[in-house]
Amino acid sequence: MGKPATPRALSDKEAQAVARNLRVSPQKLNLVAGLIRGKKVSTALADLEFSRKRIALDVRKCLQSAIANAENNHRLDVDQLVVSKAEVGRSIVMKRFHARGRGRASQVEKWFSHLKIVVAEKAQQEGAA
Repeated sequence: MGKPATPRALSDKEAQAVARNLRVSPQKLNLVAGLIRGKKVSTALADLEFSRKRIALDVRKCLQSAIANAENNHRLDVDQLVVSKAEVGRSIVMKRFHARGRGRASQVEKWFSHLKIVVAEKAQQEGAA
């Protein structure tokens, strides 16, 4: 006997993907995540493809993983998917030092962050012009 399975945290019309320990500060990652929040996945992928931010490639991979999870694991229609959430969280902080004048040192913090993307299936509205 094992313990009972944990109930699903998301609804039946949602799927998610998580990217952990991305080597970028949460503040910078949140700027890129803000580009795709609330958009259709096809538009979000296009925006990330042509973004000049370095971390946009990793965000795009995470979004593609969420789309694949929705399609393969939860049988959702890819054409109806919308990015419902793009959550950014803090991870570890590496502490390094930077040599300064007169034999002193100052601290440099190298931030890591987590990213969770949730895609949801939205039904098309009938009769919309």
